[in-house]
Amino acid sequence: MNTRDPYDKIGHFMQGFVPALAAREVLRRGQFVRGRRMLAFLVVCVVLAISATYELIEWAAALALGQGADEFLGTQGDPWDTQSDMFFALIGAVAALLALSRLHDRQLRTVGVA
Repeated sequence: MNTRDPYDKIGHFMQGFVPALAAREVLRRGQFVRGRRMLAFLVVCVVLAISATYELIEWAAALALGQGADEFLGTQGDPWDTQSDMFFALIGAVAALLALSRLHDRQLRTVGVA
């Protein structure tokens, strides 16, 4: 385990938590998905797509600027930084779904969304 500050991982956790709520809102209000399991699966897929896109943009920026990944991306010597960033986004998405899905459904029912 390296001695990094936790702020990067907290940021990636939130990169999963917040988009999960937004994706769930869009999918529920638009009534695109009926089953709860399929809704959760698609929300996680959206979050991971956003996280992967972010990581690809970081990588492309490092290449375009001509800087090495360690200097630009702040991997601090961790070869698994990209994967762990995406894993923390996944944890954030699952946490949002577990903690807030019932509350979200109740709130949507009050505004007339089945």
